[in-house]
Amino acid sequence: MAAAPVWSVDPRTGKQREQVAVEATAQEVDVAVRAAHESRGALADRAVRAAFLRTVADELEAARDGLVDAADAETALGPVRLTGELARTCYQLRAFADIVDEGAFLDVVINHPDDTATPPIPDLRRYKVPLGVVAVYSASNFPFAFSVAGGDTASALAAGCPVVVKSHPDHPALSEYVAKVLRRAAARHDIPEGVVGLVHGFEAGVELIKHPLVAAAGFTGSVRGGRALFDAAAARPVPIPFHGELGSLNPVVVTEAAAAERAEAIGAGLAGSMTLGVGQFCVKPGLVLAPAGAAGDALLKSLTDAVSDTDAGVLLDHRMRDNFVAGVAERAELPDVESPVTPGAGGEHTVSAGFLTVPASRLAAEGEHDLLLEECFGPVTVVARYEDETEVKSVLSRLPGNLTATVQLSEEEAAGEGRGAEILAELTPLAGRVLVNGWPTGVAVAPAQHHGGPYPATTSTSTSVGGTAIERWMRPVAYQNAPEALLPQELRDENPLGLPRRFNGRLER
Repeated sequence: MAAAPVWSVDPRTGKQREQVAVEATAQEVDVAVRAAHESRGALADRAVRAAFLRTVADELEAARDGLVDAADAETALGPVRLTGELARTCYQLRAFADIVDEGAFLDVVINHPDDTATPPIPDLRRYKVPLGVVAVYSASNFPFAFSVAGGDTASALAAGCPVVVKSHPDHPALSEYVAKVLRRAAARHDIPEGVVGLVHGFEAGVELIKHPLVAAAGFTGSVRGGRALFDAAAARPVPIPFHGELGSLNPVVVTEAAAAERAEAIGAGLAGSMTLGVGQFCVKPGLVLAPAGAAGDALLKSLTDAVSDTDAGVLLDHRMRDNFVAGVAERAELPDVESPVTPGAGGEHTVSAGFLTVPASRLAAEGEHDLLLEECFGPVTVVARYEDETEVKSVLSRLPGNLTATVQLSEEEAAGEGRGAEILAELTPLAGRVLVNGWPTGVAVAPAQHHGGPYPATTSTSTSVGGTAIERWMRPVAYQNAPEALLPQELRDENPLGLPRRFNGRLER
């Protein structure tokens, strides 16, 4: 049987642009994984890894115009957004290079023997080593930052792990383009091009997660697809870590005092956040708890005005468009659900933004309105109007895990008066990032960042953004009573590499 073609499709028209490749067979996946596995030694030197990451960033910047054009043709996200995303991707690559240079991520700990301890402590030296080949599953909505050269790839390479990327079908031509850039950068450092493999096709993704030389996987996508791969990773003869980002509602609580103080600003801010990128951000606020009464009415008027001024937009592909149109229609038909600005089809290839309202009491107990507690990908949010704090607590108690949770407080509440601290404590178990008086869209690449959350937001406790994302692709190993001459340089007493470490209980830098 002939291999299925892989087409680049224009989301603005739904028409095929060009055939990019063919779907990879199991044998071709095997070749890519084995090539990646054989390239591990070329990443052993930290200095080489750091230089490689910086070169990738340089090469991406040099190819910026062509990359942005290719990305826009397949995603319709627009040159401004894509140029910014590419800059973020390059910044992230350089940030990981700095982390590799510093070396703290190795977590070096050395304990000399102590016969006075109970029980006695032998000579122990511990650090972290790379897991091996990492399978990376690209995201649809971030063709640079969460795809071939995105955070999973950058952090895996920084850890010393080669990668094989399963491209997303929404941007296969861009994926090939970026992979070539990475391989060109690898060649400049005498690293085999197999250090970054690329495969296309659904079955290729299944074969990749099953391959015995794949040591871990990173995924960003749907709950259904991510859970299937997560289960496959666990069902292997040798299970592997699967770090998946699956879905998030990203709840927002607006206190009555906050709505009374700045209803117009909150409504406009919510509109901007929920429609950013045509509502295709994984941290889009999808459920807002707003007060009933005059203050909440003023907020909804501001939201209505701002959303009504939002132009129709193109989603990443027509399947997503169809799912969005069907999803909002199904939600709008539920009892007591109103649609002040009706979301749905904006045209043959576009969608229009909107929002739904519902009494919070409808969400406080299990029932037919549970659909409103599921993510709907696209420019829509649900505003649940609450009568009192008990309804807020009841709705929050029913929410699954999220990437983010936000509270909008008044000036006094933010200063410590009222329930601000209590609401913050109620939101903390729900999400990996808790915001006060801000909006969740926009995930800064910073050492303290955490982009993850309780299931189904993610399948692990790790982050996929920020410096600690590198920890996903490493494991600790301890050497006991090993002669100094046999130890890795990282674990020798004289510290020839100048690494930050904990030496006999003291933190050294």
